[in-house]
Amino acid sequence: MVAQIDFKKFTHFLENFLLEKDISAFWAANINIVVNFVLLGIVIFLFDKLLKYIIVETFKAFSNKTKTAFDDMLVESNFPRYIAHIIPLYLVIHITPILLETHPLIWGIANVLIQTYTILLVVKIVRSILRTLKRFLSTKEQFKDKPLESYLQVFMLFVWGFAFIYGVYIFTGKEVISIASMGALSAVIMLIFKDTILGVVASIQVSINDIVRIGDWITFSKYGADGFVIDISLATVRVQNWDKTFTTIPTYSLISDSFQNWRGMQESGGRRIKRAIYVKQTSIKFLTPEMVEEFKKIELVRPYIEHRQREILKHNERTGADKSVLINGRNQTNFGVFRKFIDVSLNENTAINKDLVLMVRHLAPTSKGIPLEIYCFSKDKRWVNYEAIMADVFDHIIAAAPYFEIELFEEPSGADIAKLAEAKLLN
Repeated sequence: MVAQIDFKKFTHFLENFLLEKDISAFWAANINIVVNFVLLGIVIFLFDKLLKYIIVETFKAFSNKTKTAFDDMLVESNFPRYIAHIIPLYLVIHITPILLETHPLIWGIANVLIQTYTILLVVKIVRSILRTLKRFLSTKEQFKDKPLESYLQVFMLFVWGFAFIYGVYIFTGKEVISIASMGALSAVIMLIFKDTILGVVASIQVSINDIVRIGDWITFSKYGADGFVIDISLATVRVQNWDKTFTTIPTYSLISDSFQNWRGMQESGGRRIKRAIYVKQTSIKFLTPEMVEEFKKIELVRPYIEHRQREILKHNERTGADKSVLINGRNQTNFGVFRKFIDVSLNENTAINKDLVLMVRHLAPTSKGIPLEIYCFSKDKRWVNYEAIMADVFDHIIAAAPYFEIELFEEPSGADIAKLAEAKLLN
């Protein structure tokens, strides 16, 4: 109490001195306030600078001695600088009312400014801690694929929301609810912060349902995105495409639109090969005895041909089929043997995963012929290697087709048409 009385006496020293010099009370009081505020500002400024230097250097010295990187990141995020403002702010909060006790109007304005600065300082400290935490967690393997930026922005949205509500209370002296009815306020908020609210909802759902992670390969045709997710924030998802360009996708679209996430393939045992060749229908025929013997020379299908041929001969003998006409009874076809050749080749290919689906199948005939589809999975899921494996498989199939008297469909080229025209002229 004595210290407070002495301090008050000190703050009014200049005013009393001016009064003794026959200066009017009005001017004496105002000059005293101005001088006191200038002196307070200089003292607080110097004290703040000194304190900031001491705290920042202490933090740096401490962080250099520790093994964890968290405190180093705190220094980089200016956390010590913000903390250093707390003590000067505390002094201002307690000294200013004493200086302005005779000027309630000025004190009211100063109080609003001090409380506003206090709110902003608290927000900056919280933001600094959250940013440091986000950077620190992003260095951990288990958090590298998590949308930490989105979490940070959602949390900061609530922090700014509370700061806004308290700020309104400071400036108006009224609770936010009393400013307008809840319905009208909700409508205004929905209108102004529509995208932000949708982003918050989307971020929460994306995180809870594990729809997308950082590092996932996604294909989003609507936005022309085809590449890896490198960042997930409150409002947008950033994708680096295969051509090294970037595409920004609204976060809400991840739950409102359809897109393709290749994570399942990346975590599985293989990458799917699903491609067809087109076989001319006129090249498909029954195998004659001479063709059977010729095809037996192909080692991969020899066991199959011999086994099937024994079954067919037994069936035809049992049914008494007239084999003077080839179509009678059961017969093998060059297409069936070719299909079996592809199946055996795939099963012997070490680059193909035999634990996943592997089949060679017919699709419905088209104007280009009969699609013969190869459906299997490569063990290597890396794009370049995957393409090389698939190319090797189809190189072998296309080169093998003539050995089975199979013709593959191909659109006629200009050279083909020229040859036909030339042949017609010769005839």
